Formats: sequence, C-alpha cells, structure tokens
Amino acid sequence: MSPNPALRERTITLVGLMGVGKSTIGRKLAAALDLPFADADHEIEKAAGRTISEIFAEHGEAEFRAGERRVIARLLQGPPHVLATGGGAFMNPETRALIKEKAISVWLKADLDVLVRRCSRKDTRPLLVGKDVRQVLQELMRQRYPVYEEADIVLETDDRPANAAVDGLIKALEAYLKTGAHA
Repeated sequence: MSPNPALRERTITLVGLMGVGKSTIGRKLAAALDLPFADADHEIEKAAGRTISEIFAEHGEAEFRAGERRVIARLLQGPPHVLATGGGAFMNPETRALIKEKAISVWLKADLDVLVRRCSRKDTRPLLVGKDVRQVLQELMRQRYPVYEEADIVLETDDRPANAAVDGLIKALEAYLKTGAHA
C-alpha cells in the first residue's frame, strides 16, 4: 500500500540528537514519499563554503546557530520536502516556532548506548571533539529532551534497520494526519 498522498503536502522535519539517524532515515523517507530531501548541515556548509567543524572553530557555536537558523528558515519557505536538522536546531525558539508553523516535526529518539556507539565512529562532530562521548550525550539529553518533546511525533529508532524505522514513521505520520492534530 502506498503512503497517503497528504504526506507530500507539508515539509517533514526530523529533529533529535546527533547519531539518531536523521539523515539516513530522512533520505529513505524522502524516497518512500517521492519528496526531495534536504540536510540542513549540508546546506549550511554549502552556504558558508566551509565545514561545520570549520565554522565552529573560526566563528564559534553562536555564529553557527545563527547561520543554521537562517538556512532552515530559507528551506522551510520552499516546497514540501523531508528536512534533517542538526541536533541543536530545534533548541532555538525562533526555529522551533517556524518548524511548528511550516512543517510536521518528528523527534527521532534512540537509547544512549546506541547513540554513543554511532557517534564514536565519527570524529567530525564539533560538540564531541576531545570529550567523553557518553558524558556529552547524557548532558545533551538532559538539556534537549524537554524541548524535543514539543515535536508533533516521537519515533524510537534504536537499533532497528533504517527501512523499518521509515515504515514506522510513515505509519506515525498517517496516524498524525488522521487525528487532525496538525490543523
């Protein structure tokens, strides 16, 4: 059975901690719904002409967040698509309000052990460089989970394959549309 065509009428924005699978699940969801996919981090790098690590190193987190806010605002003005955001994007009240107005927000959530394992594979995450990955993620969970809970949909991703997560997400999105909660 093909997904409800109404799922292609609004942007679907994925939020959550680093390593939860926003880009991977986002690409697969976009393909399943026949929507374009955008990765906010990639779009920020393209707009700035440098990597996120370079932006953090040269200008600091505050400047990165300001650029992130501008890029996400621009992306949300476009036609419906699936948008993977950076882990801190939804923390900005202005960005969060814009996402709530223009998109369906989905908090992808995974167990701490899963996130530690995934994040330990890459050394390109500025918030983790030279730090204890578990400790940083625990602190981010403490700070961000109360805000992430404002998302329209919460989906546990954990260790299931991305395709299974996408199937679960499509069902959750269809149920969300049926409830009229988005009106």
